[in-house]
Amino acid sequence: MSTMLDQQGRAAAVLRRFSRTTTAMLLVVVVAGAVALEVASSGSFFEGSSVRVFLQYLATPILIGLAQMVALCVGQLNLAVGALGGFTACLTGVLMADHGVPAVVAVVAGLVTATAVGLVTGLAIVATRINGFIVTLATMTILLGAQYRLVGTRTVDGYSATLHDLGSAAPLDIPLVFVTAIGAAVLLGAVMYRTVAGRRLLAAGGNPLAARLSGISTDRQIVAAHTLSGLLVGVAAVTATASLPGVNRSVGGDWLLPSFAAPIIGGVALTGGSIAVFGTVLAAFVTRLIDAARAQFSLDPSWVNLLIGLVVLGTVAGGHLHQTRLARTTTPSPQPGGAR
Repeated sequence: MSTMLDQQGRAAAVLRRFSRTTTAMLLVVVVAGAVALEVASSGSFFEGSSVRVFLQYLATPILIGLAQMVALCVGQLNLAVGALGGFTACLTGVLMADHGVPAVVAVVAGLVTATAVGLVTGLAIVATRINGFIVTLATMTILLGAQYRLVGTRTVDGYSATLHDLGSAAPLDIPLVFVTAIGAAVLLGAVMYRTVAGRRLLAAGGNPLAARLSGISTDRQIVAAHTLSGLLVGVAAVTATASLPGVNRSVGGDWLLPSFAAPIIGGVALTGGSIAVFGTVLAAFVTRLIDAARAQFSLDPSWVNLLIGLVVLGTVAGGHLHQTRLARTTTPSPQPGGAR
């Protein structure tokens, strides 16, 4: 009997701790937002076709949020998320439509290219000792030019019908691209929480000096983080190519803000050393709900970016104030007359 009571007590304590987390708050927001949209749409939001479209276009925000989260966990920023995703999507489409490359080969080429760009970006940051903000900004500019060079002003749409079919496939009204995004989140969580490589990334981001003293190469972790971030962007580009009717130079142009919004709202610190896979996924749900509400009420798209930007700003400011308050409470006050 006492064992059962102990277990219930521990479960209640865990539940209380979870109820105070950012993840719990986001879970409540997601549920409340979905219910509100269901009421506003007169019961059509949860219909098969509506849910299918909602989840299909949720895959990309999840993946780019995870890609940015990996860079943030080592204290880096990846401003090239959108440009790399757009370039990879256009490259994949051009290989299939213009050069007749089989879909499997084109997809693999896109993933390898995105991963290689992430690797080169990480190596450039480590080799030059230039801030990652500047390096990824330069990478973004180069990739935007390369994307325009690939497709110009045209839309590439004559590529693999099989890839399009996979992009629109939705058994039980759950799109395969959404399943891909959730699978990537699960794998990433397993790597970050359960493997030595993941713990090294977090250690390098949380306290670089302590990591170096422990024999962990912070340079290697920066390179690894940008490489993994590039791979996740590549997966996002492939899912976007499969879901969209065609690719052009506008693909990826609106990815940068959502890529930061999902992990920051999800509870990831800009200073590094933390991740929040489930929180990032839930925050992507929130941003997608905001976009769905815009469509439901025919609002101007600029209001969505304004609202998301304000939420991100408020989250960062709130986190900074919380850390400042904690620092004040944990710093011992000086003793009168000095130490004796």
